[in-house]
Amino acid sequence: MRIVHIITRLIVGGAQENTLLSCEGQHDRGHDVTLITGPAIGPEGSLLERAQQYGYRVEVMDEMVRAIRPITDWRIYRKLIRRLGEINPDIVHTHSSKAGIIGRWAAHKARCPRIIHTIHGLAFTASTRASVNAGYKLLEKKTAPITHKIVCVADAMREQSLAAGVGRAGQYVTVYSGMETRPFLNPPVARAAVRESLGIGETDIIVGTIARLFDLKGHDDLLELAPSLCARFANLRFMWVGDGTRRREFEQKIASMNLKDRFILTGLVPPARIPELVNAMDILVHPSRREGLARALPQGQLAGCPVVTYDIDGNREGLIDGETGYLVPPFDMARLGSRLAELIGDPAQARAMGVRGRAFAVNRFDKAAMVEGLEKVYRGDL
Repeated sequence: MRIVHIITRLIVGGAQENTLLSCEGQHDRGHDVTLITGPAIGPEGSLLERAQQYGYRVEVMDEMVRAIRPITDWRIYRKLIRRLGEINPDIVHTHSSKAGIIGRWAAHKARCPRIIHTIHGLAFTASTRASVNAGYKLLEKKTAPITHKIVCVADAMREQSLAAGVGRAGQYVTVYSGMETRPFLNPPVARAAVRESLGIGETDIIVGTIARLFDLKGHDDLLELAPSLCARFANLRFMWVGDGTRRREFEQKIASMNLKDRFILTGLVPPARIPELVNAMDILVHPSRREGLARALPQGQLAGCPVVTYDIDGNREGLIDGETGYLVPPFDMARLGSRLAELIGDPAQARAMGVRGRAFAVNRFDKAAMVEGLEKVYRGDL
């Protein structure tokens, strides 16, 4: 099949990694794959070089930007129509809010025979501005009828979309977001060596987070909880993996609480280092306020960590509550803190949960299962 994927930008993020793994797996199966993206702009880092080195076609269109810019958006729409007409794909598969809307309408105009869209996170809940969310909800409603299948990374995405009046039930199919599981199971650098390089003591308990240092990712909640937890547990330290526009603000807050020695901020790291860093953790916490299904949850479990997260969107499908970690009522910081304290204070329980979590995550989130699921969607079997 000739397959074209369209995504707004290739920053370091879950939706982007999902898209690259899809392209790589389909290329390996012998399909003719093209990835169209905008420039990877932002402090989060770029996956563009990885994409360009794999062997499928990668095309960067400078007009494809995240911000809403009507004139530029019209230009990219026209440009996509022309390019899709030249490629003549069997499948157009769009990702992310902006590219998902413009890309599907361009594919429809170019008379592409099968149009697929993946919901990695709900477009109409992404902004803190109600007007922007309302605009995206309207656009999603208008765009759903020209979409042959809407792939969700969790059942919750389907349920919330249908509740908002987007699409029909028969359009939706869940394909869990896959990942490279092997590096988490067998990290390239041993846990002890990573911890030593970061100045982590043998008895330290590391509560880790993998997320951009940005709004709605939950770092504010952890900063609220940190003083009391650190006072209670002398061996507790937090590790934040990622970078973003709020880093300096967070660093200043940590310093003002006299907790600099309790936080490790790794900054932006290459994706290849994530497995070794997660394996250096003891507990993974993901208090984000908006997700599709957070990739950090299976990543933590693959590394043998119990996970603690808010019960939002698709997160309940990313763990077994009470068995491999804990779901916390949305934004209940008191409960979040108590669940963390429970695991910090009982390392044996945490390790047992981690063992169960590893088996669960391998079965559900390996990349091969995702690529096979998408193959069935493309061929109309799902």
